[in-house]
Amino acid sequence: MNLSHIEHIGIAVKSLKEAIPFYEEVLGLKCYNVEEVVEQQVKTAFFMVGRTKIELLEPTGADSTVARFIEKRGEGVHHVAFAVEGLQPSLDELAGKGVQLLDRTPRRGAEGLQIAFLHPKSTLGVLTELCEQGTKLTI
Repeated sequence: MNLSHIEHIGIAVKSLKEAIPFYEEVLGLKCYNVEEVVEQQVKTAFFMVGRTKIELLEPTGADSTVARFIEKRGEGVHHVAFAVEGLQPSLDELAGKGVQLLDRTPRRGAEGLQIAFLHPKSTLGVLTELCEQGTKLTI
């Protein structure tokens, strides 16, 4: 598996409208993209910090994964995402090492990325996402 960098840190928030001003006005970052990912029932906002992104995640459905996360744990860090080359081979390698996958095959994420999540039970309690850019999904 070839991880190149932390692609982003996902932070669950109740409201992008309320959260974005903190990142812009207090931290001095600029929101460069707001996007809804309908399949995941989430609206996202992105900020750059060096090479790493901060992704704010607002649930758009009461039964979405992010809504359940906020209900259970409150707002806060939701996941860490790593950029990887060869997402499907990486998933196959991890499965072969006994890592529990939430996604056995890549799916479409925000910003045109292919994504897949690893179960926190296999990653020391941290929801971990693998991302790959530039490869088209076959759906």
